[in-house]
Amino acid sequence: MRASGERPPSPASPPSSPVQAASAAPPDGWRTLGRLLPYLWRYPWRVAAALLCVLAAKLANVGVPLLMGRLVDAMTLPPGSPQALLVVPVALLLAYGLLRFMGTVFNELRELVFAPATQGASRAVALQAFEHLHALSLRFHLARQTGGMTRDIERGVRGIEQLVSYSLYSTVPTLVEVGLVLAILALKFDAGFAWITGAALLLYIAFTVVVSEWRTRFRREANALESSAHTRAIDSLLNYETVKYFGNEGFEARRYDEGLDRLRRVRLKTQRTLSLLNAGQQLIIAVSLVAVLWRATQGVAEGRMTLGDLVMVNAFMIQLYVPLNFLGIVYRETRQHLADVGRLFTLLAQPQEVADAPGAPALRTNPVGGGPVDVRFERVSFAYDPARPILHEVSFDIPAGKTVAVVGPSGAGKSTLARLLLRFYDVTDGRILIAGQDIRAVTQASVRRAIGIVPQDTVLFNDTVAYNIRYGRPDASDAEVHAAARAAHIHDFIAGTPQGYDTVVGERGLKLSGGEKQRVAIARTLLKNPPVLIFDEATSALDSANERAIQAELRQAAAGKTTLVVAHRLSTVVDAHQILVMEGGRIVERGSHVELLAAHGRYAAMWALQQNAEPAVAAGLAP
Repeated sequence: MRASGERPPSPASPPSSPVQAASAAPPDGWRTLGRLLPYLWRYPWRVAAALLCVLAAKLANVGVPLLMGRLVDAMTLPPGSPQALLVVPVALLLAYGLLRFMGTVFNELRELVFAPATQGASRAVALQAFEHLHALSLRFHLARQTGGMTRDIERGVRGIEQLVSYSLYSTVPTLVEVGLVLAILALKFDAGFAWITGAALLLYIAFTVVVSEWRTRFRREANALESSAHTRAIDSLLNYETVKYFGNEGFEARRYDEGLDRLRRVRLKTQRTLSLLNAGQQLIIAVSLVAVLWRATQGVAEGRMTLGDLVMVNAFMIQLYVPLNFLGIVYRETRQHLADVGRLFTLLAQPQEVADAPGAPALRTNPVGGGPVDVRFERVSFAYDPARPILHEVSFDIPAGKTVAVVGPSGAGKSTLARLLLRFYDVTDGRILIAGQDIRAVTQASVRRAIGIVPQDTVLFNDTVAYNIRYGRPDASDAEVHAAARAAHIHDFIAGTPQGYDTVVGERGLKLSGGEKQRVAIARTLLKNPPVLIFDEATSALDSANERAIQAELRQAAAGKTTLVVAHRLSTVVDAHQILVMEGGRIVERGSHVELLAAHGRYAAMWALQQNAEPAVAAGLAP
């Protein structure tokens, strides 16, 4: 349905491409979390149960070093004592094993309880993003970069799961455990242990945050370059035939390799800075661990602490610093996933240019007394860009059950009329009415249900022929699908293929010829059987014999329906009840074929030119 010179320009703002979005300012982490929390709070009891499991698991983990210290002290009984062999060690060992087991049980129970909430939130956001993308205007989709956008959606949905995992399974448990350990050290021994450990933790966290923030720009740059390289690869593969036409496989490979090389260099920077981060973290841990153990050793030497206390302190430090070893990874990944989820929410925040009015009713397509509906354009003006108007106060009627054709040079605004009727855009001025109802006052879905279109540029789903025809009415039976195919003169071709209606047409229908794709589109529209039809160069890809056959079927399909025909070849519209001639976004002539020929105006000149060209083409004298 795209005519030369009528493609709308890319919007200036907001940035709609993933690469632009990636290079823009990163979304605020707290705002992203605030937008994510409502999806998780749909499962309040699961959130509460998971947090209780986190607390129980950490209490069990903290109890393990305490029991270990008691066990060591218990073994200081006289050698050979029956109590040492049978009572104290056995009980403590059993309790030790039970606590370790309970820590694992509560961790697994936490994941089991909270997994449905995580998956449910991911599913809800992914579905909302999918629905929102379909709700965005044609302007957005003409400007998008499919490869980068799909990567942003994929990373955003995966980021939700990882963000929840890191926060609930790593960050929160670590904070709980740190608090418990510091409290035990301060209460059981003295505040010095808590101060040393606390200071080391603060230094560790500060170092991790500062270095990770510094490294974030490299990760952000790497993501932008990855999206850019992916976009180039997808765009090249989608245009496979064009690449082959011009023998530019090497050129495309070089462009892709340039992107991969830039990505490689940024990833090497990321790895070098990661090594620096890990080395610094280990230095802080080693120094703090030596300081704590030195103080504990002094306590044992002075008799203020037992050997069991020394073992317990050492176990606490090891148990505490093991998760801290991953703090840098957790912080970095959390920031990255916040950025990924933020980009997904930024996509969800894209304004819906064409939106239904609050409480808008459905279009009524059954007027009083029954029969077809009428269509009216009243002083319609429109511009994709305010600086370049496309339509200028265009007015015409399509009476109920009649056919109106629009002809004219490329860029005259013909296909824009079809886009506006389908409400892909809203008019700049004037109004469009179907059955006396302004289409801006009713729901978009009801308007599009009432209209069937055979576009000039037919794009099919990478599925079977039957699926693509049935797309016009998904609940149609096989018999109805076959009947529509017969009406479009494609049934014999389909039946002659090895898989018949189960033949897969390939991505965008590339396994079919242009004429075959167009006949599938005609069959799909005939199956939908709407009250209003749009034929936008519906037979442009057909040969003369098939064009004449399908023209007869189209006339039969349009009988009793309100039809708008956009055409370049005038021979296809001679039977229209009215023909509109457009130039520069204005109607310059209107009338029937006979009336326009008699007027000796623009239409008559176009007719003469095409009539003279056809014999020349047939004789091989013209292209």
